[in-house]
Amino acid sequence: MNGLSFSELCCLFCCPPCPGKIAAKLAFLPPEPTYSFTPDETGSKFSLTLTERAEWQYSEREKENIEGFYSRTSRGNRIACLFVRCSPNARFTILFSHGNAVDLGQMSSFYLGLGTRINCNIFSYDYSGYGVSGGKPSEKNLYADIDAAWQALRTRYGISPENIILYGQSIGTVPTVDLAARYEVGAVVLHSPLMSGMRVAFPNTKRTWFFDAFPSAGTTRYGVLFPSSGKYCRLLI
Repeated sequence: MNGLSFSELCCLFCCPPCPGKIAAKLAFLPPEPTYSFTPDETGSKFSLTLTERAEWQYSEREKENIEGFYSRTSRGNRIACLFVRCSPNARFTILFSHGNAVDLGQMSSFYLGLGTRINCNIFSYDYSGYGVSGGKPSEKNLYADIDAAWQALRTRYGISPENIILYGQSIGTVPTVDLAARYEVGAVVLHSPLMSGMRVAFPNTKRTWFFDAFPSAGTTRYGVLFPSSGKYCRLLI
């Protein structure tokens, strides 16, 4: 969370508070893009071109295991997606929602290493306004972004829900919890999860206010998070 002056805090939280403005100011820190997509002859698949800031840790040949493409969200934004083939016989694919200050380029080496070690393929996406994705970061776009990623993973690659593991890190736990509350999946991993925006800013907050952003508390059931959907997924810690 970036530092704010007293006057800026007043502007954010004064009546009537605006959850979208609060979220945009406090939660999203998109870096300068560290990658670009280069289309193939069909224009439907893209290879990954990385800048030095992406700190790619493998050979150029291993980039051939990474397929890029775009998906359109229900809110009209075109978001970048990556499918990282880490294992030819992988049963599970991880749908990874990354943290708030990185993009797909910076995460690409991590994805390849993670999937190779645990014998899973990795599918990830950049939020609206991150990397080469269009639009602007917002809470509503966050939910639409993961919906588009989910649909792309299901339709483009034909992966069954029971073979999809949702993994959310930091701000990525917000869309992960939202999606898991609405779909049956194989498992869920929450890495440094947020209970809500207000609970991050004010840790002693015990209730969910009507203007609270990212209200994962009370949305689903994962460990300390939260009754309501009636659905269960296995929580991996």
